[in-house]
Amino acid sequence: MFTGIVEETGKVVAFTRGADSWKLQIAAEVAVRDVALGDSVAVNGCCLTVTRFDARHLWFDVLEETRRLTNLSTLEEGAAVNLERALRFGGKIGGHFVTGHIDGLGVIEVFEPRGADHYLKVQAPAGQGRYLIHKGSITIDGISLTVAETAGDSFAVWIIPTTLQVTNLREKRAGSAVNLEFDLLGKYVEKLVVAHRG
Repeated sequence: MFTGIVEETGKVVAFTRGADSWKLQIAAEVAVRDVALGDSVAVNGCCLTVTRFDARHLWFDVLEETRRLTNLSTLEEGAAVNLERALRFGGKIGGHFVTGHIDGLGVIEVFEPRGADHYLKVQAPAGQGRYLIHKGSITIDGISLTVAETAGDSFAVWIIPTTLQVTNLREKRAGSAVNLEFDLLGKYVEKLVVAHRG
């Protein structure tokens, strides 16, 4: 479980096809603190398991399905990735409850400065607009954000300067693919309503 509050942007060192899975190596500073084998770390919002680490790097095995269904497939050496360690008991909880299980790929339609902030409009996969609620929560590449506008399967959020500085959004442009995770509570409510009607 995560909160969508990105702790740092790491850098991709290598992402190669191994004999049994894709191997992802990321250089990090914060995410390596107190890490242990088997820990969960959200990488661009995808929950991955630490398979190896040292003082400055994390390694993960990435399933072919995960690579195919997320923007991890576009990662190249040097790319910035958003990192968040799993939620720990006893700490502050910001953002919202995030599982790290990506619902789909969105495509940035508009990303531009408007005053001191940035306006970001994203086209979600067809049919997923039902999870979008004005002033509700959305996770984009692992970043907890508030939905400011909705229109069918597209939505917009506002990005404050701090978020732009500390996440990989600073490298995104119109046409960039972003990982989307819709609000967990909304998905559960939908499932319960559908089951109740049946």
